[in-house]
Amino acid sequence: MSTAAANRRVGLMAGLMAVSMIGLAYASVPLYRLFCQATGFGGTTQVAAFAPTADQMQAVAGRTIKVRFDSNLAPGLAWRFKPKANEVSIPIGEKRLAFYTASNTGSTAITGRAVYNVSPDVAGRYFIKIDCFCFTEQTLKAGETVDMPVSYYIDPAIMDDPVAKKIDEITLSYTFYPVDKPATAVAALDKPPAADAALDKQPRVRLSAASNRNSLKDRG
Repeated sequence: MSTAAANRRVGLMAGLMAVSMIGLAYASVPLYRLFCQATGFGGTTQVAAFAPTADQMQAVAGRTIKVRFDSNLAPGLAWRFKPKANEVSIPIGEKRLAFYTASNTGSTAITGRAVYNVSPDVAGRYFIKIDCFCFTEQTLKAGETVDMPVSYYIDPAIMDDPVAKKIDEITLSYTFYPVDKPATAVAALDKPPAADAALDKQPRVRLSAASNRNSLKDRG
């Protein structure tokens, strides 16, 4: 093989390797997320495929876990964000509804997205979210305050894990990050219709369909 041909072959191999590495870099983030969702790695919580009925929920008698609620804001997000309750003790396997409160302290509408995890990490695969404000972006008008719900339960399968069954406290943590939006997408939110002006002065609760069906029962 000539020197020129060898150089071309080496160059081709190097180019293919570079393209492969770039592709792997782009794929690594979604693959990592899928891995975390499937295993609970890094404290990633699980998401229920459907909202279980009351008959399907069976609490483990005499076994409770304390759930602590944590809130954080990324730099540059002009919000206030905190849980309604700092902690609660719940029976394993019992569905519960918790609320966080968010307020936009800025002068324009702001959209945010919450990133979440639980600690200790091993509890991630057993902390099941049925519905959550973190599943979608949240847009708050200037001065607006809303209650944001999360419906969840602790999977009784945690009792079969020799490590996780020793856990007596789980911390659910959220961090809100700003989401860039075109100005036209939120302009209407900054100027509510006159008919809604009175309502806009009151805090509102944002519930998805699944949470709304169960909210009254869970509050009791």
